[in-house]
Amino acid sequence: MSGKIRKIGIGMLGYAFMGKAHSHAWNDIQIFFWPPPAIPELIVIYGRTEEKVKDASLRFRFKRYTTDWKEVIKDPEVEIVDNCLPNHMHKEPTIAAFEAGKHVVVEKPLARNSKEAKEIYEAYKKAKVKAMVAFNYRFVPAVVLAKQLIDKGLLGRIYHFRARYLQDWIVDPNFPLVWRLRKELAGSGPLGDLGSHIVDLARFLVGEPQSVTGMMKTFIEERPLPEDPTKKGKVTVEDAFVATVEFRNGAIGTLEASRFATGRKNYNNFEINGEKGSIEFNLERPNELYVYWKDTFVKEIEGWNCVLVTEAHHPYIKYYWPPGHVIGWEHTFLNELYHFLDVVVNDKEIGPWGATIEDGYKNMVVLDAIAESAVTGKKITITY
Repeated sequence: MSGKIRKIGIGMLGYAFMGKAHSHAWNDIQIFFWPPPAIPELIVIYGRTEEKVKDASLRFRFKRYTTDWKEVIKDPEVEIVDNCLPNHMHKEPTIAAFEAGKHVVVEKPLARNSKEAKEIYEAYKKAKVKAMVAFNYRFVPAVVLAKQLIDKGLLGRIYHFRARYLQDWIVDPNFPLVWRLRKELAGSGPLGDLGSHIVDLARFLVGEPQSVTGMMKTFIEERPLPEDPTKKGKVTVEDAFVATVEFRNGAIGTLEASRFATGRKNYNNFEINGEKGSIEFNLERPNELYVYWKDTFVKEIEGWNCVLVTEAHHPYIKYYWPPGHVIGWEHTFLNELYHFLDVVVNDKEIGPWGATIEDGYKNMVVLDAIAESAVTGKKITITY
């Protein structure tokens, strides 16, 4: 069997948090998704610091490493470029990969702002390649199940979407001024980092936003410099945002993200209320989906029910373990990159399950509108 499956070369940009998550997924795809569309072969990984990227190449099982990202794109063995670099490094390498005829996975958010995202989108439309924005929460089995229930009309007309993505990792005022706290590198704070996820889930599950209002707040305006903790630098992004949203289908919603939600570690929670029922999901309990049906058949147990999404007929679970054997956060990347691999090898479409480059661009338009509203105090109509 293995002799009949071709290999496909992977070039990785970045070795930190997302580089680790994606490399783990590429390594494990053939373990769970057998036979795979192709066997990922980890060719080369890029990082700025030679000692660290050399170590990453050994840990993640890449054949070689480089400190020049252009070498990854030029490598003839690389068919897929996986861009896990910080936000300010999304545009140039991604466009270069398109122009080189490489298929691309690029981490979210697509860019620092909608102008950059539009440039990436325009370059993609000229290329003859497959590309996906890595919104991995589309591939949580419970989230896929939620979409299936909505698409089947089981919730009926949707009235509300409310989402919160809450963390607390920078509550300490002595936490250093890392790149995510600098606008020139990140583009925004939790608006792009966390808010991009819940905006994507809103579009994925409910539909296109029509208008938004927003508010942003920076709680700690100066932090110690990583290179010299005795000196401080200015925080140039928000620490938290809240927004209201009206959808084109008439639903309304709220969006909130913060890195100052003390006690919350990775609390990505959404609730959807419809005329026939409701759904709630919490990423910190990723194998569970809470559902409520207005017209229940068993009145004695009327109320919210917790579904453990681990049955073989549930999305993606057949590739993993027996019922009740839960999967974790890291498996969202396996599901996501397996989808992309299947798309590339078998010439399928990224959407509607995966996030297209167009989805990434529209996501940035919504985020910019929230930021504009926060500055002007006005409701902003979404136009793409």
